[in-house]
Amino acid sequence: MPRTPWILALCLIGCQPSDPQVDPISEAEGPAFAGSASCLSCHADQAELWAGSHHDLAMQPANAATVLGDFEDASLEHFGSTSHFTQREGGFFVNTAGPDGEARDYKVAWVFGVAPLQQYLVEFPGGRMQTLPTCWDTRPADQGGQRWFHIYPDEPIPAGDELHWTGPNQTWNFMCASCHSTGLKKGYDPKSNEYKTTWLEDDVSCETCHGPAQAHVSWAQAGASPNVPNGLAISLADANGGVWEMDSETGNAVRSVERSSRAQTETCARCHSRRSVLHETPVDGSSFHDNYRLSLLDEGLYHADGQILDEVYVYGSFLQSKMHTKGVTCGDCHDPHSARLRFEGNALCAQCHLPEKYDAPEHHHHAPDSAGAQCVECHMPTRTYMVVDPRRDHSLRVPRPDLSVELGTPNACTQCHDDQSATWAADAVREWFPEGRSTQPHFARALHAARTGSSSAGSLLAEIVASPEQPAIVRATALSHLPTYVDQTTFPTMAAGLADPSPLVRAAAVDGLQVLPLQQRANLAFTLLEDPARLVRVNAGRTLASFTTQQLPDLIATPLNAALAELHDAEMESAERASSHVNLAQIATEQDHLADAIAHLRTALSLEPHFVPVYVNLADLLRREGDETEAESLLRAGLKIAPGNPALHHALGLLLARTDRLHDALNSLSQAMGLAPGEARFAYAHALALDSLGNRAGAIAALEQAQRTFPTDREILHALATLHRDEGHKEVALGWAKKLQALSPGDESVGKLVEELEG
Repeated sequence: MPRTPWILALCLIGCQPSDPQVDPISEAEGPAFAGSASCLSCHADQAELWAGSHHDLAMQPANAATVLGDFEDASLEHFGSTSHFTQREGGFFVNTAGPDGEARDYKVAWVFGVAPLQQYLVEFPGGRMQTLPTCWDTRPADQGGQRWFHIYPDEPIPAGDELHWTGPNQTWNFMCASCHSTGLKKGYDPKSNEYKTTWLEDDVSCETCHGPAQAHVSWAQAGASPNVPNGLAISLADANGGVWEMDSETGNAVRSVERSSRAQTETCARCHSRRSVLHETPVDGSSFHDNYRLSLLDEGLYHADGQILDEVYVYGSFLQSKMHTKGVTCGDCHDPHSARLRFEGNALCAQCHLPEKYDAPEHHHHAPDSAGAQCVECHMPTRTYMVVDPRRDHSLRVPRPDLSVELGTPNACTQCHDDQSATWAADAVREWFPEGRSTQPHFARALHAARTGSSSAGSLLAEIVASPEQPAIVRATALSHLPTYVDQTTFPTMAAGLADPSPLVRAAAVDGLQVLPLQQRANLAFTLLEDPARLVRVNAGRTLASFTTQQLPDLIATPLNAALAELHDAEMESAERASSHVNLAQIATEQDHLADAIAHLRTALSLEPHFVPVYVNLADLLRREGDETEAESLLRAGLKIAPGNPALHHALGLLLARTDRLHDALNSLSQAMGLAPGEARFAYAHALALDSLGNRAGAIAALEQAQRTFPTDREILHALATLHRDEGHKEVALGWAKKLQALSPGDESVGKLVEELEG
């Protein structure tokens, strides 16, 4: 439902008293915001397109005009807990379970979004706004809408659960605010654990994308002289004047001139990406990688072939596409002001792809005008998030059902033909395109090998990293796995990544150096402490953090300390989250500042008692400080909160082994291995516990079983070699030692073990 028409809204903006939550940024703090009202007189056409768009309606005060849900005594039950929706005294209320599990009334303060669902925000103490888990399906009734639903429909989320609506994972100030408002200052105070969040406008308005505009307004008011800079912080237009021209031979359009800037796409990416914040500033033309850390194609986020899995938004997918490589930007397909598609159906793709070649049965092999003949159905399949919101994969890929057969990845064919198999689809595609993509290699095989611990992973990953035709996000992801498989053959590839043109690749490469000895790290990473991209600098600082324990010349100390300061500031951007304090604790630990590390972890524990790494890391530091008693109490407290967490069972098992309670240790380590059969270190520790209890045969059998599951794990291979050696099985031990040497050809200790067994 659109708000007041924009012309009337402009009048209302001028007449309303100042909202106490609005706090325009002053000149002293940076470029000044002017407010969208100051843009409308010169940019009326753009304003009309924007009015009523999803950006305009991203967030609104709750009132009769904006609330779309049924608050006329409606109810929703979710795993035995009932939410009740009522309206009284001009307000909208939800009676639902609060942080203690007791039901009480909560007044809706703001609405969030308009289609295909609307969410509701509640004001909480400490300046927090929390997102209710009950959402209104705004779709028409004949499409299944006009109903209440729970955002986690298939699992109970009781009070105290990490996903409960009153917890930090549902706090608007951290999770949502910066991308649903303009001129936001989060205003989190780590000392009080409170927010004083302010914003200029409660929607995604002009200055969200164009940057603070007061200087531009002043330029316009002074006569808009073309001889004077126009005052905009960033230009989203392509300065070189290039256009798309159709190549009739290939049937694909090409740019007349290469794009001079990625500013438009990177500006959209600030919100349309899965990322963490390095340095949140208003739009100012700086690189995306100066402000954010983009999530790579990690397991749990993406399938091995790069298709979307979790809610990753758009940018990470789009970076994989040939469209991005060729210079396509968001604005080529979407009107930037209305956010609507520029054309409907295949006409959108026909801007760059000749219809005679592509919008034809000879290409798509479906009946004309059928759903299967739509370009997006094959090249941009959907995945549904938030129960009712289907979103298209923006990697714009060619369907590969052959990879589905080989690796289990999804494919667009069987998403529609759900009564058929991937083999059926793969056979059909091979018949249609016998020389097509199914005959070509794909990075999915390398990422799948890395995820499954295959012995071929190292060489496959190195090949991907060294392939300049692969997208940067793919090569960076491959590099992120490569340290597990680094040896004399793969190391040069990792080192070469340090000089790659892409900040994503350089950042992954310098991060991977952490597996190397400290001096070798320094020799390779030092120059990246002054890299142009903040992302690379903070990764270099993280890799060299333990160097601060040494006496360093100013030539090294100055850039290292600067990078570490940026790293600290980046973590403090998310100071309300436990993960940031865990990261800061790890840095402090490397610098032998154990008291600081323990303090960070205690802060993390107070912020998020469900964040398991806190318990494991804090217990380990307490062990180092000689306090095994508190460490054990801490781990057992963690197990009460997360009894099925394997890392906690593993840590407790190691502690029990250290304190000579070997039978109890074996029990805990067995539980860890059973809960996480895909973790090599758990299988290794369980086998060593068997050996400590005198069951060497059982230990060897367990290690051999583990080695079949994790054929490239060095610790398992080393244990097999040494245990067989100690049992007098010299030839068997030598066989395992040589397998280990093949993985670590430059490891002197392994070489000595082989020499000993051969001698």
